[in-house]
This record gives sequence, structure tokens and C-alpha cells, in this order.
Amino acid sequence: MKALLTKYRALILYAVFGLLTTLINTAVYALCYHDLGIPNVASTIIAWVLAVIFAYITNKLWVFDSKRFDRATLAHEIPTFFGARAATGVLDVAIMYLAVDVCHGPSTVWKLLSNVVVIILNYVASKLVIFKQK
Repeated sequence: MKALLTKYRALILYAVFGLLTTLINTAVYALCYHDLGIPNVASTIIAWVLAVIFAYITNKLWVFDSKRFDRATLAHEIPTFFGARAATGVLDVAIMYLAVDVCHGPSTVWKLLSNVVVIILNYVASKLVIFKQK
């Protein structure tokens, strides 16, 4: 069992922090959209920004165990992380716009579904490009 946990440590931690990131994203979206009356796309963007900041910190330190803070490391990680997240953020906004504003679907359900797609794409980018072990 310990060997499996060691082998899949990054994936397990990514799932845990991905769930927490999704909870932050969904809760902030719901607060902005439902409680504060902020429009759908703006609520999606606000939620995305806060979730991405949380995700960078947790992914760097615990998921991919990147403990280096030198200029070269950060010059690679920060733009690639936020760039990849911006690409999936645009996908998230597009899904939410089409599903909620155009098709009038249930916003919270679509937010969760959109997050599943985004999490998978973000893991692949993080594993293969952003925090790639040398």
C-alpha cells in the first residue's frame, strides 16, 4: 500500500488540491453570481483568479514538490502555469457562457462540469510542462 501511495503521491495530492480548488472556484462563483448579483462571466473570472492563485501555491509546494524559488525556476513556472491556466480559464468562461447565458442551464451544475474538464487539462499541463522534473 505504501508503495502505491508513494508512486501516485502527486496524482493523489493533485486530486485533493484539485477538489479544494474546485470548491474555492465554485463557492466564489456562487457568492459572486447568486449572492452579489455579479454577471455570470465576471463571476467566473473572479472565481478563476482566486482559484488559480490557490492552485499555483499548492501545486508548486506540495503536488509537484517544486521547492526552488530562484529566478530561473520562477521565470519558467509562473508564466507557464498562469498561461496554461489562462487557456483553460478561457475554456471555462466559454463553457459557462454557452451553458448558462445562451442555453439557460443550471449554473452550479455547469460550473462543476466545467471544472472537471479544466482540472484534467491542467494536470496534464502541470505534469508534462510546468513542473516537469529535470
